[in-house]
Amino acid sequence: MTGQNMMMDKGARVQAMFGRIVRRYDLMNRVMTLGRDQAWRRLAARELKLDGGHPARVLDLATGTADIALAIAEHHPGAQVVGVDFVFPMLEVGEQKSQPRYGRRIVFAQGDALSLPFADASFDGLTNGFLLRNVADLPRSLAEMRRVVKPGGRAACLEITRPATPVFRELFQLYFYRMVPVIGGVISRDRQAYTYLPNSLTQFPRAEELKQLMLSAGFHSVSYQLLGLGTMALHVGVV
Repeated sequence: MTGQNMMMDKGARVQAMFGRIVRRYDLMNRVMTLGRDQAWRRLAARELKLDGGHPARVLDLATGTADIALAIAEHHPGAQVVGVDFVFPMLEVGEQKSQPRYGRRIVFAQGDALSLPFADASFDGLTNGFLLRNVADLPRSLAEMRRVVKPGGRAACLEITRPATPVFRELFQLYFYRMVPVIGGVISRDRQAYTYLPNSLTQFPRAEELKQLMLSAGFHSVSYQLLGLGTMALHVGVV
């Protein structure tokens, strides 16, 4: 199988999987993170540090059910948010959640993180949560993020990472690789999906390596902070 075919195959599998679990997706996020995922998403929204002097346009990539998009709208009242996701059923749920409160301040579109349907420098900032492990070509996705953000804009990327502390690392692996699939099977009735999600971390770059990949993609002043006892990393890069 060629590299191009492998990317297409992974994309199709990820798209189908997230489409299956959409109705229990929010609940599983709360359960898996012991309710902390919302605080991390709000932190990602704040890290955009938008200039309040002019209306901002922000891309929330892999918006899912729009939790980060909602956090952006809350913390940056003048911002217009565009939520993009590969999975149409996720967008439907996101629109249902956002429409009553924010109306057209949050709009949605289906799109691929490897080939974004926007012109260069279209956005004042960009966020994504739990996207990067799922893309078929990480450097290409990072390059696309940089391309669509205006000079001086920031990209905030929230993703699971492997803790460095030896004892806690073992406990995390037991929880993430053994218990999460069981819990996911009970709540979402799709154990296969919640077996894939932990396994997607196995070959994923560690936090420092991801920082270097962002620098290679053309971001500068890249920094990251570890959250959740070192199980999450929030990377921020400037265009």
